[in-house]
Amino acid sequence: MVYNNYSDDKDTRYSPLYEKIFEVIKEKILMGILKPGDPLVEVKLAEELGVSRTPIREALRQLELEGLVYSIPHKGAFVAGVTAQDIEDIYTIRMLLDGLAARWAAQKITKDEEDELIEIITLMELYTKKKDIPKVMKTDSQFHQLIYKASKSKPLEHVLSTFHSYIIRARATSFETPGRLEEAMEEHKLIFEAIVGKDPDKAEEYMKLHVKNAAKNLIEQKKIEERTTAGK
Repeated sequence: MVYNNYSDDKDTRYSPLYEKIFEVIKEKILMGILKPGDPLVEVKLAEELGVSRTPIREALRQLELEGLVYSIPHKGAFVAGVTAQDIEDIYTIRMLLDGLAARWAAQKITKDEEDELIEIITLMELYTKKKDIPKVMKTDSQFHQLIYKASKSKPLEHVLSTFHSYIIRARATSFETPGRLEEAMEEHKLIFEAIVGKDPDKAEEYMKLHVKNAAKNLIEQKKIEERTTAGK
């Protein structure tokens, strides 16, 4: 992927180019293409993306603010990635906030949103039966994003959407755990039925249970991965 026609005179902090580069590097970190400890060399990244070093530098600064990158004086920037502690923290926070989103969605969801949720849950069940994890993950994201939207809270939607993207690899690992794919489908059905049934208490209860179950084994698996990496 190459971004040309870059001018150092532009204010890269707010330019579309800076934002695109930030997203490209961020996605590689979250997908595990760039691993914890990997060096992020400005010259190399600039050559790969076909831009000057200035937007690369701005992107790395933003990534450092988000905790995905760290800098060592006189050595440069390195990938921090998402740690086991990050995942544990995110799932703990998600259990509370996703539960709240489901509660509010049960109270505020529109007819059009209900119809869309039905379509998503139907596709998710089809992909679950086929054990098509990439498509299950896609519909899972759509399911949760629609609930966030239906909560009618922009701050809640923004925070939870960010968390959801940060744990993309963890979610994939969760679905690959034996039996988790089918278990998650049943949990989604319970959440769906509670929301369209306008039962906020059940919607919140089932969503919290879903997030709690999704976190099972993930943190320990991540710790094992970190110990393995550290031992190399």
